[in-house]
Amino acid sequence: MLKSRLLHPQITAALARGGHSSKVLISDGNFPHWTRRGPNAEVVYLNLAPGKPTVTEVLQTLLTAIPVEAAEVMDYARTGPYALPADPEIWAEFRKEFKSAKLKLDLTKVERFNFYDLAASPDVCLTIATGEQRIYANLLLTIGVVK
Repeated sequence: MLKSRLLHPQITAALARGGHSSKVLISDGNFPHWTRRGPNAEVVYLNLAPGKPTVTEVLQTLLTAIPVEAAEVMDYARTGPYALPADPEIWAEFRKEFKSAKLKLDLTKVERFNFYDLAASPDVCLTIATGEQRIYANLLLTIGVVK
């Protein structure tokens, strides 16, 4: 029996295999989980239903289990069918969660196809597929060190 907030056995095992500088992708429901996964990444399909769970809910739990030293997001389009007028609202949620966890992090924006390349790199130890419906909600975390 575990006393921590993170109880999922696959996620716990994948995080235990990761280390400093390993990466964890929390992906939205539109992300190509299978074709853009790293060769060392365990893929955990939590996408139970549309909107369940959200990327923010998964982030809240992960922040209780691992130190995070960096966070990257897929930059949003300014033109075209998926264009947004400003930062996606979910990014404010990410920042709020970092602040609640007493982390001094901001989000690094990465161009879409470069983000796909990062998500498929050998440094990714875990990809968590969520049911998140909002676009540009993918979050790539870099594991830090325990102090």
